[in-house]
Amino acid sequence: MNFSRPGAIDLSALAPRPPAAAGAPGPAGAGYVVDATEQDFQTVALEASLRHLVVLSLWSPRSPQGPEFNARLAAVTNSYDGQILLVQVDVDSQPGIGQALGAQAVPLVVGLVKGQPVPLFQSTVDDEQIRSYFDELIRVAAQNGLTGRADPVGSGEPVAEPDDDPVDDPRFAAADAAFATGDLALAVAEYEKLAAQHPGDDEVKERLAGARLMHRTHGADLTSARQAAGDAPDDVDAQLLVADLDVSGGHVEDAFGRLLDLVARSAGAERERVRERLLELFTVVGVADPRVAAARRRLATALF
Repeated sequence: MNFSRPGAIDLSALAPRPPAAAGAPGPAGAGYVVDATEQDFQTVALEASLRHLVVLSLWSPRSPQGPEFNARLAAVTNSYDGQILLVQVDVDSQPGIGQALGAQAVPLVVGLVKGQPVPLFQSTVDDEQIRSYFDELIRVAAQNGLTGRADPVGSGEPVAEPDDDPVDDPRFAAADAAFATGDLALAVAEYEKLAAQHPGDDEVKERLAGARLMHRTHGADLTSARQAAGDAPDDVDAQLLVADLDVSGGHVEDAFGRLLDLVARSAGAERERVRERLLELFTVVGVADPRVAAARRRLATALF
């Protein structure tokens, strides 16, 4: 999980809409929780994520665990005292947000760091796991210069931000500028230059892997990609694309399983392509992730 590898989720459909009231406060007593609509999502979530961390909780009132899980998310969020603003989205009444995020099931929890989505987890998890995800998200945000705090909902009183904001790493300026203009190919090229100059730099590797993933999946339609992969199970390109989209959407184990099965039934140059893609996706997900460790073991078994 990293701002530099946020997943290829296209939020352009949620551009500013006609003015609407600001996001409504969430449950009573929820100091850092708001509800968002398609009309105010730009202000309540995207623009807010330029100043402080935002976590999106996509849920449905038709799901029995939805309200209870949202209440637990709110309680954990409030305990961080403004380091995180929880934005709740009812996907039944606000389907456009769920579509933009590629939500196939709820609950779905996604971080926003400077406008960039960071898939966290899908389905309910316990409070300790929520804290683990939030702690890592806060660490990554700080590394990328996002250290502000949200205002308590309804307080009208701004919370002081730190005086000493981290300075952006100048090495990434060209790639960041390319991202800002939507030129993903140029961003990848800039990271590839840095990777050649700094072959042992893990952060460069992570950023390059994330940029490549975004470039490969940009504009891809998940439904069409799944259909193509189902029609041609041995088509390496089709399987690789679905795996990329699954990682972008948070379906990490599905992606790894798909490619590990493909490694087992392929050979030669095609097997090597799949192996290299797996290694790159391991970097995207994070080498410390237990799902990566499990997939590495399966890969070693399949190869040897």
